[in-house]
Amino acid sequence: MNKVFLTLALILTALIIFSFQSADFNDEDDLSIDSLRKVYSKTTDQWPKPNVDKGAVFQELGELPPSPVDLKNDSVKKVVELGKILFFDPRLSGSNQISCSSCHAPDLHWTDGRQVSVGHDHLTNIRNAPSLENVWFYKRLFWDGRAASLEEQAESPVAAHNEMHQDMKALAKKLSKIKGYQPYFSDAFGSKTISNKRIFESLATFQRSIVSRRTPFDRFLARDKKALTDQQILGLHLFRTKARCINCHNGPLFTDNEFHNDGLTYFKRKYEDLGLYNVTKKPEDVGKFKTPSLRNVMKTAPWFHNGLFPDMDGVMNMYNIGMPVQRVRAEQENDPLLPKNDKLLKGLKLSIAEKDAVVAFLDALSSPTILTRVEKLPK
Repeated sequence: MNKVFLTLALILTALIIFSFQSADFNDEDDLSIDSLRKVYSKTTDQWPKPNVDKGAVFQELGELPPSPVDLKNDSVKKVVELGKILFFDPRLSGSNQISCSSCHAPDLHWTDGRQVSVGHDHLTNIRNAPSLENVWFYKRLFWDGRAASLEEQAESPVAAHNEMHQDMKALAKKLSKIKGYQPYFSDAFGSKTISNKRIFESLATFQRSIVSRRTPFDRFLARDKKALTDQQILGLHLFRTKARCINCHNGPLFTDNEFHNDGLTYFKRKYEDLGLYNVTKKPEDVGKFKTPSLRNVMKTAPWFHNGLFPDMDGVMNMYNIGMPVQRVRAEQENDPLLPKNDKLLKGLKLSIAEKDAVVAFLDALSSPTILTRVEKLPK
C-alpha cells in the first residue's frame, strides 16, 4: 500500500513539475514574478509556449542581428560613405532644400516625429514616415509594400511631387556639375560617372548599414538577467501570451515581415487608404499595411501608417478592444472591396496593470540614438 501511495505521489510530483516547465502561464494571478523570471532566464527554446494562432508567421524573439553590409570591405565602405553624403544632401530635391534626412532624422531614430511627413511646397504626405533602422530586413518596402528593393524605394521619394519633387531626368546631370562628388563616385564605382543607378545603389547600401543598438532586452537574452525589471518580465510574458502581440511582432526584429489590416482603412471616407491593395489589386489586401518593427517603438511616435496615435495608451486601448470594426452600410454589404480586419485581432481584456507591463516591456526595446551627420557636403 505504501509503495502504491509512494508511486502515485511521485507521478503527481512529476506531473506538477512538468506542468510548471511547459505551462502556457495564461493565468497571471497564479504566478509570481520570481517564477516568471526563473523561466524566462532560460534559453528561448525553454520559454513558455507563446499564444500564436494557426496561420500566423512566427519566429521566436531573439537578439539584434547585424546588418548584412560588410563595412570591413573597403569597396563596400566607399559606397556606404557616398550613400551617406547623398542621404543628407538637399540638392537631391528639386528645391535644393529637402534631403532624405528631412523625413528620416538620425536623432529621431530615422523618423521625423510628425503624424505625416511634409515635403515640397509644404505638401503633406498621406502616411507616417517609418524608421529606417534595420530596414535591410524587410522583403517589401513602404507601408504598402510597393517597392521590392531599397534601390527602388530610394528613388520614389526623390521623384514624388509632394516629397522631394526632383526631375529624375535631370538628377544625374545636376550632381555631375558638382565637382566635389566626382572623387566619391570614382572611389565607390571605379569611375567618376554619375548616374541615377549609382545614386540609388549608394543610397540603398547606406540604408542597409543603418542598424539600431543593443537594448536591455538584448542584454537580458545575453544572460544579463538583471537587465529587465520585474514589470518588464511580466510584460514580456504578456506580450507572448495574453496580449497576443507575438502573433505579428515576433522574431529578432519584432516583425513578421507581413501585411495586416488593423481596422484603420477609413473605407469610403475622407482619409481612405487601401494599403497593399493599391499594389496588388487583390480584394483580400484592402487595408493591409506592413508590420513595423517594435525596436525603439517608444521613441518613434506617432504610430500606425497614418500616425493616428501620439501616445501608447491610445494604442494599447485600441488593441485591447480588438481595434475598430468597419461600419457596413446597406449599399456596401456586397462590395468586394469592403475591408475585413485581420483574424489575428481579438479583444484582449487586459487590466490597467497588464497594459502598463506590456508598455514597460516595449521600453526595454529602446536603444540610444545614433548621432550621424555629414559635416561638409561636396562643392
